[in-house]
Amino acid sequence: MLLIKIPPIPFGVRYVSRSSPEVDSIIRVDHAGELGADRIYAGQMAVLGRTNVGPLIQIMWDQEKEHRAKFEELINKYRVRPTALVPIWNIAGFVLGAGSALLGPKAAMACTMSVESVIVDHYNDQLRTLMSDPEANKELLQVIQKFRDEEQEHHDTGRDQGAEQAPFYRVLTETIKFGCKAAIAISKVI
Repeated sequence: MLLIKIPPIPFGVRYVSRSSPEVDSIIRVDHAGELGADRIYAGQMAVLGRTNVGPLIQIMWDQEKEHRAKFEELINKYRVRPTALVPIWNIAGFVLGAGSALLGPKAAMACTMSVESVIVDHYNDQLRTLMSDPEANKELLQVIQKFRDEEQEHHDTGRDQGAEQAPFYRVLTETIKFGCKAAIAISKVI
């Protein structure tokens, strides 16, 4: 007979029972996305931190750090396996942020605008999914709604900072959007 030893739950820690596959996927992909966003802003700050847009990028980065911390908490609370691609998203996010910033402040804002437009749509899709059982998904609904609104603010900030005047705006933003959508699809399952 095989016995499985279940580790004790540390005092004061409350875990939620195993969640649905949809909730697992939502938490996994959002955790990966917020990690990526954190790293994008880190890359932008490495290049533009001492320029006139540095303080604005810092404000958005600070919000992304809060988002990342919340999804790290939810990963543990709901006992969701993080994506195996965390190391790749860590590097890719920084490279995307620094690379766009090297093209100038408007290109960095175009990067922000394109990433956030995909994320706002992605969060809206998740909110519709979670509304199938609003009582059971109350916490996630509140978190995602709040974060979606903040991501929309980042998008609007990028637009207000002249993102659409970036060199090669259309090619840059469509490429970034494609990459974000691919990262979302991959992170849902891997």
